[in-house]
Amino acid sequence: MLAKIEIEETRDTPFIIFDPENNHFTISGNSLPEDATRFFTPVFEWVEEYIQNPNNSTHINCELEYFNSSSAKMLYELFFQFQELSKKGFEVKVLWHYEPGDKLIEEKGSEFQTVLDIPFEMIEKE
Repeated sequence: MLAKIEIEETRDTPFIIFDPENNHFTISGNSLPEDATRFFTPVFEWVEEYIQNPNNSTHINCELEYFNSSSAKMLYELFFQFQELSKKGFEVKVLWHYEPGDKLIEEKGSEFQTVLDIPFEMIEKE
């Protein structure tokens, strides 16, 4: 089984853990890295490998508080990669968490949901 990828959170980068053994996939915190492509490249490479032998079900928890436009592009590309699993018949779902009243994050999740062919569950935090 593919080893997990875990990237610790900083002030400008999100916490990411994709752990197939425990079926735990989470992105949380803030994402405004100076070079979003460089930051996300290892994650894209990991997902490329994961989709060769995925779990039957992959639920991605997104608990982002803020992300910039370059991160939004990277998130779209990441979700697009996971969409490939859905096309192969595997269950894929994004659980999009947002704070009550945070219309910006809520709307971004809705935008992703509109342009991608994977289910999004919009979850307002309590």
